[in-house]
Amino acid sequence: MRPRFLAGMPEAPKISCYIRTKNEERMVADVIRAAFQIVDEVVVIDCGSTDKTIALAEAAGARVVNAPWLGGGKQKRIGEDNTRNDWMLDLDADEIVTPELAQEIRDLFSHGDPPCPVYQLTLVTAPPIGEPWWQSSVVTRNRLYDKRVIRARDHAGWDQLEIPSGMKVGKLKAPALHKSFRDLHQLGDKFNRNSSSRAKDTELKSFWYVALRIVFARPFYFFHHYVMRGMWRGGWYGFAVANIAAHGRWLKDAKMMEVYMRKRQDAKQNG
Repeated sequence: MRPRFLAGMPEAPKISCYIRTKNEERMVADVIRAAFQIVDEVVVIDCGSTDKTIALAEAAGARVVNAPWLGGGKQKRIGEDNTRNDWMLDLDADEIVTPELAQEIRDLFSHGDPPCPVYQLTLVTAPPIGEPWWQSSVVTRNRLYDKRVIRARDHAGWDQLEIPSGMKVGKLKAPALHKSFRDLHQLGDKFNRNSSSRAKDTELKSFWYVALRIVFARPFYFFHHYVMRGMWRGGWYGFAVANIAAHGRWLKDAKMMEVYMRKRQDAKQNG
């Protein structure tokens, strides 16, 4: 049954949304309510929240599945396995479906299943200060898909769909808003946390590859965010975010080197 706040609104297409959470009380209720514009089921895959995430999610109409953290792709598999529909909308707990995106998806499903098995979703960063960055830090992700045709990778360190050669991928024009941080302090914490999990779950690169990236790559990471992704359009705030993002990417390299150092130390102690 859809939540009461949707009474009087048109029935949604047979789409299930899954959201992975841990301590996401800041945004989870807003994300769920926005998703219900266009889905008839929201499933939250929670891995040990100690704040109000679960209570807020259930109050917003979602069904909560408790599961230990097994890695990005594996959590998405749990989401797929616990939804009743074939079509999936994959959202993070800080991504808001706009009314324009909801209408576009509704139109797409107005005559049954759409022609493509996968659709790209455009994510526009909405910083806590100022307007959304419509022309900078815009990314596309394959987030709307038919799980009968393609599924999330059963992988701890990689959670993006692996599109087979020749598979037709559609693109949705209307964006979702990515409210990825509440302030710069929280953004730094987020990149620090994510770099730890990615360094742990990603296949370890060669020692010298990691060493060279630690020494030389950080300016290129900054260039990628500030210039290539257009964060220069965000003024001083865009400059700050680009620096934090570059540092977060560099931290992954540094933490991979730490893995090597620990292995060498353990080998000496056990040798």
